[in-house]
Amino acid sequence: MFKTTLFALLLSLAAGAAAAKTAPPTYSVTGHIAGPDGGWDLLGVDPAGRRLFIARSGGVMEVDLTSGAVTADVVKSQRGHAALPIPGGSLVLSTSGGDGTATLFDGATGKVVATLAVGKNPDAAAWDPATRTAWVMNPGSGDISVIDPATAKVVDTVAVGGSLELGAADGRGRLFVNVEDKNEVAVIDTRARKVVARFPLKGCNGPTGIAYAPDVKMVLSACANGVAIVSAPDGRLISSVTVGQRPDGALYDERRHLFFVPSGGDGTLSVIQPDAMPAVTQTVQTAKGARTAALDPATGVIYLPSAQYGPVPAAGGRPPMIPGSFSVIVVSPAAAH
Repeated sequence: MFKTTLFALLLSLAAGAAAAKTAPPTYSVTGHIAGPDGGWDLLGVDPAGRRLFIARSGGVMEVDLTSGAVTADVVKSQRGHAALPIPGGSLVLSTSGGDGTATLFDGATGKVVATLAVGKNPDAAAWDPATRTAWVMNPGSGDISVIDPATAKVVDTVAVGGSLELGAADGRGRLFVNVEDKNEVAVIDTRARKVVARFPLKGCNGPTGIAYAPDVKMVLSACANGVAIVSAPDGRLISSVTVGQRPDGALYDERRHLFFVPSGGDGTLSVIQPDAMPAVTQTVQTAKGARTAALDPATGVIYLPSAQYGPVPAAGGRPPMIPGSFSVIVVSPAAAH
């Protein structure tokens, strides 16, 4: 009897320890960082330099995450789309859709290192650790410009086809890129610099944000119709998860073992645990328009630009942004409060 009771107690303790280990943190809005009016797109955190960079319509906005100081235009751009801090230094890569260029600049000083001609309407940018190159997606020309930050040069152009959205690297020589108008993922060998596979995203309409989880080998594609498709690297469907409407980003926090999908249509941030059957564990209310996001991997804090909007015009079209309402929403895990 004693042995049976002891065995049951040990099982209970083990189960409790496992639950405590895998239980995700609770997230909540913990602050706002005000910034100048205007549009925005993608953003990135430099965890070593403690800086946040946001692609704005006319330039790159910088936030000092230690002091909270905001610099409106570190560098100029025309319809800025991406602001990608390059790991291992202070370089940042920004893209400018209006003039078909990508700019490398020093994030600590704002000094421009190089402005490079890339493809048509450059949008998102992704870092590939395996080759230490940056990949700029050009939806207007359906190709990707490969940039070597060490030489500050475009070293290749990879033809893919279609309207290319965000990309995510696996760290081992593969880059997964959402093709928005084909509802598929293109898989690129970053060493050979060529497309080696494609797989469809069944039930997805307009994939934008994408994230790769290296510890569990899962690819998550966020879709405009309010679903996130979780796939194996070979394209095998693992799960279709309901998220908010009109997401334009996706993140993975390897330390906390969680995906995040920001959705601007309903102003939510979906927290997804990538278990055998990935599912939403929490939905954080952010703000309408908060469709892109960046993660600080050190703290687990997530930053989402947004603004407040007026009513839709009688003639139709987009609702106007209320002057003075732009801010970066700060979402933190409970342990980071």
